[in-house]
Amino acid sequence: MRQPRRGKTLKGRSLSASSINRDVWGKMENLGLHTSMLTGFSGYSGPIERARYVIVGVPYDCTSTYRAGSRFAPRAIREASLNIETYSLDTGIDVEAIPLHDAGDLHIVNDPSETLRRLQNVTGDILAANKIPVCIGGEHTITLGAVRSLPKNVGIVSFDAHGDLRDEYGGGKLSHATVLRRITEVVGADAILICGIRAVCKEEVEFVKQRNVQLVTPTDIRKLGIDKVQSQLKSFLNKFQHSYLTIDSDVLDPAFCPGVANPESNGLTPSELLPMISTVAESRLAGFDLVEVCPNYDTGSAAIAAARLIFETLVHAEKSRNVN
Repeated sequence: MRQPRRGKTLKGRSLSASSINRDVWGKMENLGLHTSMLTGFSGYSGPIERARYVIVGVPYDCTSTYRAGSRFAPRAIREASLNIETYSLDTGIDVEAIPLHDAGDLHIVNDPSETLRRLQNVTGDILAANKIPVCIGGEHTITLGAVRSLPKNVGIVSFDAHGDLRDEYGGGKLSHATVLRRITEVVGADAILICGIRAVCKEEVEFVKQRNVQLVTPTDIRKLGIDKVQSQLKSFLNKFQHSYLTIDSDVLDPAFCPGVANPESNGLTPSELLPMISTVAESRLAGFDLVEVCPNYDTGSAAIAAARLIFETLVHAEKSRNVN
């Protein structure tokens, strides 16, 4: 457990326009309208006008089917982030030195369409201010809202145990099980790569074959080796001007991350996942999210893993920007 940084950690409070630069706030009206501040992620949340990354919690899990509870994840991941070390040995960068701002949690409603609309507007504000949105879910459905606000010519890399490529699930088009299918309708099927996938239905397999969606399974990773998969990720991303990363926590094996909504065995280890995330977290990264942690189903392991994955994505993105 790291020593708290005196005088810097934000206590739980509501963020008002008077607490930050009014000019910046005026240009980000959706952020002020649709979010409320909680305990700041990592404890090093700085002024929004100087931030490069803006954290937004999205406590939404209204379409969850097996194990609900990801609505509690933004708070649990923030708490975990306050209690793990922030320095990265791999990059030599400390999260403390990264200019980030925690904007708090999105005001969600049960209706997925409205929640996604609000998130699209909020992440749109962040992108319009030349900042990078970092969304902490919540269920995977939220990724669609962020993707809808992204610039054109963007490649999506999803680390996920599942395809999430069904056309409908539970009678609805908007669901954690359909989110990647809806995203193909925004960016195109050729702009999506799913890594770590190992659980699909027949409908999804047929869609992948018809639309040539790129998949990388755990078996592929272990046969090819991490280096070759990293090269595959780079080749995919090089086709696009921008990139977006979405991490479903169930991509990790339940032995390492048990508290998720839909656990699947034969998952990745952290040592397999982190190098691939470092490849995707490069200078063209327009935003990223982490979703599907259900903190009530374990004793904190999933939230700690999630906080570490977010830390490592941030430091590798910073390293890439500094190099380039």
